[in-house]
Amino acid sequence: MRTHIAATPADLLVESQGEIACLWEVCSRKPGNVHPRAEFRDVGLIDFVLSASAVRTVLQRTHQGSVGWTIRRAVEETRRSTGSNTNLGIILLLFPLAHACRQRRPLRETLADVLAALSVSDAAEVFAAIRLATPGGLGDAPEQDVRDEPTVTLLEAMRLAADRDMVARQYANGFADVFDFGVPAFLAAFEKCGCVEAAIIDSQLRWLAEYPDSLIARKNGPVAAADVQARAREVLRRGGLDTPDGRRAGVGLDRHLRSDGNRLN
Repeated sequence: MRTHIAATPADLLVESQGEIACLWEVCSRKPGNVHPRAEFRDVGLIDFVLSASAVRTVLQRTHQGSVGWTIRRAVEETRRSTGSNTNLGIILLLFPLAHACRQRRPLRETLADVLAALSVSDAAEVFAAIRLATPGGLGDAPEQDVRDEPTVTLLEAMRLAADRDMVARQYANGFADVFDFGVPAFLAAFEKCGCVEAAIIDSQLRWLAEYPDSLIARKNGPVAAADVQARAREVLRRGGLDTPDGRRAGVGLDRHLRSDGNRLN
């Protein structure tokens, strides 16, 4: 699946870019994840494709409401389309960016303003969205538990959760990991291989190797997350996608992540 990134017209709508990103995410053969050649017992490729369409539907409405409102609408639209939690993390990360993109100013600077403007009402909408999505490994929070009504802004709530959730951490640090680690990792991989799918897979391996996966940690504990991190580092040490040994190690990582009913996904 060797596909080159075409030049993006300046007027390409945010909703088109968002949907394309969601489709690339599920069509890329990332270790442990749903893709065209591997599905889970309770969710498959079509669920993620329908979810991408649901995201696009609400991205078209970002001018109609707040960040929290659009996040909740996107989760509701996804539930109507699939009945599964296929994309809560994607939605939480994508919609602040989409709101910032609408302002047609430097993205990182504008995103900081969007995050700073988040309100208690945004927190209430997002808490409701999380309850509706029922993500795995939710657990209990000592402060501002999503099962309760929030008393702080969404940014403040995310700061409280940043030490145990990588999505919340992005809100807390202005998406610094995305801008300073994720984007350069993807661009370097794409420049090297000229292939979107390979760049996505390489990026996933580098994220797993750099940061213990917070969802794995919540569902299985920090030891399991650290073990997956070590396995991803070993795949990269052996050459990753560039060498036969690295690719064999990647297959082993994929099998490990799919063990025990995909609990390590």
